[in-house]
Amino acid sequence: MADDAPAVLAIEDLHVGYYGADGRLNWAVDGVDLSVSGGERVGIVGESGSGKSSLALGCLGLARGAVVRGTAVVDGVSYQPSLRSMRRVRGSVIGLVLQDPLSALNPVITLGRQLEEVLTTRGTRREQARANAVQLLDRVGVANAAKRLDAYPHEFSGGMRQRVVIAMALMAGPRMLIADEPTTALDVRNQQKVLDLLRELCDERQMALLIISHDIDVVAEISDRTVMLYAGRQIEHGPTGPLLARPAHPYTAGLIACRPRLTGPIPARLPSIAGYPPRPGEFEGCCRFSPRCTFAEDVCRASEPELRGIGREHHRVACHLAESLEHGDLVPAAGTQDGAST
Repeated sequence: MADDAPAVLAIEDLHVGYYGADGRLNWAVDGVDLSVSGGERVGIVGESGSGKSSLALGCLGLARGAVVRGTAVVDGVSYQPSLRSMRRVRGSVIGLVLQDPLSALNPVITLGRQLEEVLTTRGTRREQARANAVQLLDRVGVANAAKRLDAYPHEFSGGMRQRVVIAMALMAGPRMLIADEPTTALDVRNQQKVLDLLRELCDERQMALLIISHDIDVVAEISDRTVMLYAGRQIEHGPTGPLLARPAHPYTAGLIACRPRLTGPIPARLPSIAGYPPRPGEFEGCCRFSPRCTFAEDVCRASEPELRGIGREHHRVACHLAESLEHGDLVPAAGTQDGAST
């Protein structure tokens, strides 16, 4: 995607927070800036609890019970990301594919009615809406689409329900899709089919895609750029190939090392990242990854690093030690297991 391509969605200083039992407001998403241009595919990767789904719902004004601050710029127009202000954007400009298709679909209403509703609520006649639904179901690979419109969600497999949810997100002809964990509940074969489908749809329609996953391999296969999210903040951001080949943040390097390999010697135990991600509000004035990082130094525990360039094109990282890590000058800190962060 050309650098000067206009952004379909630009998120500016997005915060999504929830009040805890003690009355304190804790930020699940803490100051994220991100833009996605027409035809571009951007991936967001992070462990459970890193704020990925909160980011997706928050930027569309769908984070119920949350405090949302920041701005969503859609086609050059600024919106406060609230339920009411984003109504004109949702569906028509940006479609959303939720991570659990079974809970995203109403179990007591036929799939046809649910698909048609996307357009009938916008003034389209039901006959035309039904014809569009048949066309889209056929496009996403649902056989006998006209007949299957009268089926209920429980009559579809997990992979077919995911295809229906994708078709629903496309009903109003959006210019961008946000796909939140679209392959999580699927077996490997169906995961590949869904990724191939998303890629084909983006190419056909020149549609932007923001794909969210905890699986780094899913994002690596389909995205042009990758954002690593940890404890609600971007910690690394850059073109997917170079970022995964030469990670500049210990967390990114750790996730890559945790992937099982089909070649080479089989380790007695797969590498893992020690510890657990912090809960919102558990970090204060330090690098959020420092309690789990084997390379952490005093500076990491004394101040939080800013997202900054490191001399590679379009590559930014939030790590005090990024340059040393890239050049291989770091060794695990005393008292930690060698390789625990990888």
